Amino acid sequence: MTSVSLTNFSGNSRSLLKKRTLLFRYLAEINLIFGIWYLQWRITHSINFDALWISIPLLIAEIYSYFGGVMFVIGLWRPLVRQVKSLDQMTPPIPRADWPTVDVFITCYNEPPEIVEETAKAALAIDYPPIKLRIYVLDDGNSADMRAMTERLCIEDLQSAQLQLEAERIDAEHSCLLERLKQLENLTSNTQAAEQWLQTSESVVNQPAAGFVQSLRSLILWLPPTHQSIRDRLITERKALEEAIRKKELELVELARFRYIARPKTPGVAHHAKAGNINYAIFSGETSGNFIVTLDADHIPKRNFLKRVLPYFYTYNLSTGKYDQNQIAFVQTRQDFYNIPPGDPFGHRANLFYGPLQQGKDGMNAAFYTGTNAILRREALVSVGLQNFADEFAKDNKRLDEFDLVGGVSSNSITEDMNTAMRLHSAGWKSIYHNELLAEGLAPDDLSSTLKQRLRWAQGTIQVLVRENPLTKSGLTFWQRLQYFKTMYSYFSGFATLVFISCPIIYFFTDIVPVRSYGPDFAIHFFPAFIINRLTFLAATWGIPAREVWRSEQYAIALFPLLIQAVWSVFTGQKLNFQVTPKQRQSGIYLRLVWPQLLVFILTILGMLWSLYQFAIGHLNNPDVHLLNGAWAIYNLLLLWAIIHASVWQPPKEV
Repeated sequence: MTSVSLTNFSGNSRSLLKKRTLLFRYLAEINLIFGIWYLQWRITHSINFDALWISIPLLIAEIYSYFGGVMFVIGLWRPLVRQVKSLDQMTPPIPRADWPTVDVFITCYNEPPEIVEETAKAALAIDYPPIKLRIYVLDDGNSADMRAMTERLCIEDLQSAQLQLEAERIDAEHSCLLERLKQLENLTSNTQAAEQWLQTSESVVNQPAAGFVQSLRSLILWLPPTHQSIRDRLITERKALEEAIRKKELELVELARFRYIARPKTPGVAHHAKAGNINYAIFSGETSGNFIVTLDADHIPKRNFLKRVLPYFYTYNLSTGKYDQNQIAFVQTRQDFYNIPPGDPFGHRANLFYGPLQQGKDGMNAAFYTGTNAILRREALVSVGLQNFADEFAKDNKRLDEFDLVGGVSSNSITEDMNTAMRLHSAGWKSIYHNELLAEGLAPDDLSSTLKQRLRWAQGTIQVLVRENPLTKSGLTFWQRLQYFKTMYSYFSGFATLVFISCPIIYFFTDIVPVRSYGPDFAIHFFPAFIINRLTFLAATWGIPAREVWRSEQYAIALFPLLIQAVWSVFTGQKLNFQVTPKQRQSGIYLRLVWPQLLVFILTILGMLWSLYQFAIGHLNNPDVHLLNGAWAIYNLLLLWAIIHASVWQPPKEV
């Protein structure tokens, strides 16, 4: 994690290249050269024409992996480490009265109220002026228990010392305004007589006194706002006081800053899941903050959340001496979890993505919005959302009833967050990745929930590729297209993985090799490319625990059936539903969910045993090739073991 809290630099923020970036670049260049050298040899000298049915798929899988690697290293070419001063430490300071209003959206559907309550309490405790902060529970399930929890917590918040002080301040200012209004009414009762006296004073009193009285009248009428008579002036003052009193009364009512929104769901009309839930809150008229923080139901924000992210939205203008609004649409922060068991059996730690990958995207103005732990500018979200709705309405005018559901966050995919970021970028808005942990959530702690979550990510990402291909979407820069396409491209890796893990099994039982020779020529081309590839990956993941990197690599391979299912479901037009990730453990043994991996695991072991048996009876041909495939097979077993182990994992029993 970067030292984002350091403030010993000029200005309010700065960005630096991540450490060891130059080393990574050198290794990456060598890696790409060795990789293309290896592929050239594979294409021209190693294809086994006697077994094209396996030789060609393996070559295609290797080419696919190489281009994935190319996009990977280019995506990490400019990783940024950002440092920023907190909102209350900026120079020159922004007066607290000028701090923006913020709405916090806690999105939920069927989560237990006690989980949402913990998130809500943390949001209410955020260090920010209470009159500028609103927290909303967006309950898409319209639960009576959730509503009751919200009402109870709202009352508790109103009784807190912080809000009681605010109420006393507002009440004192309200009383002062009422007293001024009473004094003004006393003046108004004699206004007409005073006006007549001033008009006749010139003929009644001596000349010097008359001049003084006339000057006094002129002064009263000259002071802004200007009027024709003192009576008109007093009427204007009365209206201004009454408006100020009304605002103070409204402020008192608005102190109820914890609120509940449950949208109506008309049968037969698309609801658009989480995207529709957020969009209804934006367009219902119940929210109006300048910025919107989105939090999943279980993600607990830290007290300094807003002070650490809001400074990015302000740029000091030296010519005017004021802070200007800039083109930053959103700031995404890290994600992490507070319930991950030792060993992280489900591979939830994502320090590779919420680290080098997001920092690399940030360096190309392509940081991803990931749905939670982020803050968005309402103006950007609404303007881009409405433009996209207008485009969709032009194609199908029957969608007018969906206006309040699709006009903000994208409803075009079940991964609404990434699609929304892409739309904002295509409209010219910018993004920031702030690599600081400002909220922690609950990770699924069973394999069933984990696989549902990963399947939704894969399906939604491929869905965006089909519906809004970043390669053809107008407004995106070349580097932004690359970053979005790279993510989408990676979800097709299941097919390549299937080929890679099948080759050793096929060889053990048939002696058929996809490569014409595994001799010295193969070793000269393969091993240097493989070693430099691993060194490049090591440089890219420097600072991340090796065990975590290995776990992420295991799941990248072991999820191959899920990735194939995701591609198949999208391209065959199957209906995809947004499934909320369960927040409570679903007990059970889930070997049935990993039967493809289990089948490959068993076949690999049987193949190795068969090879040993053939060696024992003296019928083994090409022992060196069997040994090489054996090493390959053991590597595959180690990769697949992670998900098989996760399918039977149970939490430690409490003593």
